[in-house]
Amino acid sequence: MAHSNDAREAVMIGRRTDGTIIRRPLSPHLQVYDMLQMTSALSIMHRITGSAWAVGLIFLVWFLAATAAGPEAYARMQWFMGSFFGVILLFGITVAAWYHTLAGIRHLMWDYGYGYDIPTTYRTGWMVIIGTGVMTILTWIVAIIAWAS
Repeated sequence: MAHSNDAREAVMIGRRTDGTIIRRPLSPHLQVYDMLQMTSALSIMHRITGSAWAVGLIFLVWFLAATAAGPEAYARMQWFMGSFFGVILLFGITVAAWYHTLAGIRHLMWDYGYGYDIPTTYRTGWMVIIGTGVMTILTWIVAIIAWAS
């Protein structure tokens, strides 16, 4: 094998069970994915929504801390969450939470060996997308009804 100055080269070399030397594949980068292919797009969105959901939890902590801190802190938090930006943020967090949850369930199904064939992959992908929309709308209907009463 040719000598390389790249330190990663050492971990890319492996052996088959018969002792034959092989090159291990490098992890794919975003440039490799076809962003319009459902499986790639849903996988990338799962990562993005996981990050968005984690950031959204900061606002949950703010809510809990403001509730514990007293009426003035709670009023400031409530003002922000009721502002245009706050409502858009809450809506985005809702979408991220539902998408990440439903895509996570899909991944759990894969962990059990179900859904690897292409038709099922696309069917469950569409179920995640449609389910995200439906559950987000239902969540907001319930929230609006609760706020109105």
